[in-house]
Amino acid sequence: MMEKPGFVRDPVCGMQVDPHQYAIQYLEIPYAFCSRQCLERFRDHPHLYIGQPGIKAPRQEGREVLKKRSLRLATPLTGQQAVALAEALTTLPGIRRVEVEGERLYLIYDLLQSTAEQIEEKLAEVGVGLGDGWADRLRLAFVHYEEELEASGLEVNDRL
Repeated sequence: MMEKPGFVRDPVCGMQVDPHQYAIQYLEIPYAFCSRQCLERFRDHPHLYIGQPGIKAPRQEGREVLKKRSLRLATPLTGQQAVALAEALTTLPGIRRVEVEGERLYLIYDLLQSTAEQIEEKLAEVGVGLGDGWADRLRLAFVHYEEELEASGLEVNDRL
């Protein structure tokens, strides 16, 4: 990929961005991001994206952590609604596959770029609700917990 003069690379998704876009400083080093989502992902687990001296972070190594999820929607979607939902979800970084069949949403995504929580936020933005029975809520809470543990375990840091 050809470098654009004056641009920097988003450490989460790798896109070239204006150095002032969603800009922050971390450990006195400036970083910029293509979106609020990439910024939040970095803030949650910066050492998934930046390593330590002599140790590359998972993202720097080009690793992916693919997750395959099946989520129950609150109501079945029509064909047109399913297409609109798939288009909205594919705007998120790291989304590899989206399928909607009635009230089921099937996803494959890279945990280093997106989380189930961010996917749920996108669903809410487009007006699609998830099943809200106690089993659905419990399952989602477990998914969030599992993803947080996995991301924390992958971070490169100097702690024992």
